[in-house]
Amino acid sequence: FWEPQVRVVTPGSGTAAPSDAVVLFDGKDASKWESAKDGSAPKWELKDGAMTVVRGAGDVRTKDKFGDFQLHIEWRAPEKVESQGQGRGNSGIFLQDRYELQVLDSYQSRTYSNGQAGSIYKQTPPLVNAMRKPGEWQVYDIVYTAPRFKEDGSVFSPARVTVLHNGVLVQNNFEIKGPTEYIGLPKYKVHDEAPIRLQDHGNPVSYRNIWIRKL
Repeated sequence: FWEPQVRVVTPGSGTAAPSDAVVLFDGKDASKWESAKDGSAPKWELKDGAMTVVRGAGDVRTKDKFGDFQLHIEWRAPEKVESQGQGRGNSGIFLQDRYELQVLDSYQSRTYSNGQAGSIYKQTPPLVNAMRKPGEWQVYDIVYTAPRFKEDGSVFSPARVTVLHNGVLVQNNFEIKGPTEYIGLPKYKVHDEAPIRLQDHGNPVSYRNIWIRKL
C-alpha cells in the first residue's frame, strides 16, 4: 500500500537531535528546566557544556510534561572516585517524575544489582553492565511507554521501558511495576503526562545533550 505516506524525520549527526525532537538541554540553555522543590530556576552548575548537580540544590525537572517518548541523555560521574556502591556518582532519571532509571558509577564497583547503573531502581537490574570509566560520558537512549488507566483507577496497561546504555541493550521492554519506592512494593496511582526529573543525590553528576521525541 502507498498511503498514508511515512513522515520524514531527518536524523541528527552522531548523537545530535533528529529534526522532530525537542532539545531539553543543549549545554548552555537550562530554561526548559526548573527546581522540583518550588518551580524556581534550577540551581545546578552550568559549565563546559554540562549541567552538574550541586549538592543540596535539589532535583530539577522539565517544565514540559510527557507521555510516551524517546529520550536521549548523556551523563558523567566524577572522575575522582571518593566512595563505593551507592555513594559513587549517584543520581537518577525519573521518567514521568516517578519511575527511576538509575544513574550510578558502576564501573568495577559492586552494589545491589537492581540499584546499579541501567537498573529500574529497586525493580530490575540491567541485562549487562555497559559502564565506561568514571569521568567519561555515558549515553542512555530510552524508549518509554506511559501506563494507561481505567476509569476506576486500576491499571489497563503498565508502563514499559527499553534502554540502551552506550549503545548496548540493558532494558528490553521491561514492564515497570509502579512508582519507584526505596522500601516496600510499588503501587500504581493514576496520573497524566508528567515531567522528566533529574535527581540530586549529593554527588556532582553532570548531564548534557538531552533531547526528547514525543511518540
